[in-house]
Amino acid sequence: MPKLQAAQVAVTPFQQNCALIWDAETGQGVVIDPGGDVPRIAAALDRAGCTVERILLTHGHLDHAGGAAELQTLLEARQGARVPIEGPDRRDEFLLQGIAEQAAQYGLDGMANATPDRWLAEGDTLQIAGQAFDVLHCPGHTPGHLVFASVPLGFAVVGDVLFRGSVGRTDFPYGDHDALIAAITGKLLPLGDGMRFLCGHGPGSTFGEERRSNPFLR
Repeated sequence: MPKLQAAQVAVTPFQQNCALIWDAETGQGVVIDPGGDVPRIAAALDRAGCTVERILLTHGHLDHAGGAAELQTLLEARQGARVPIEGPDRRDEFLLQGIAEQAAQYGLDGMANATPDRWLAEGDTLQIAGQAFDVLHCPGHTPGHLVFASVPLGFAVVGDVLFRGSVGRTDFPYGDHDALIAAITGKLLPLGDGMRFLCGHGPGSTFGEERRSNPFLR
């Protein structure tokens, strides 16, 4: 079995879970959703002994992507190699290009617009710490929200699609509650009750537990 390690770093006043996933043997890994507080993320990478191969974004909200550009610059200087930003789906481009303006409205410093080196889409496959993860388009919270899932590993990173006991907000002008529930019930839950997941806020869970007890899925 692969020796994958995972850690979460709570960043920004929104307490967003920036995820670090790496191979314990090689030290190679990724950072998912670096929303801000880049020095804190860098310190966690140092503790893990992780060399970052890429930065992944599940969606374009500022608390998930506001630190991506700064982290990319820092890592490339430290590692001496390109560290690409990949994802989300192109339909979130308007959100990524509005991060700095929105951060100013909230009075938040240190957040910048992000421009991915590669947009991702449904059907793509990602290598995360040497393991293949499927890319699933799960809109509703944002138009271009993605989930990264590995059935063989029984593990997924779901961003703000699904939480323990709740689901992502859809009260934005571009939100779509029906699309969100359809993505959860049609794409995530069929992957199996034993699938564990990390989410964008709060503790993780399993798809089975949420299928049984999440009030939004009944």
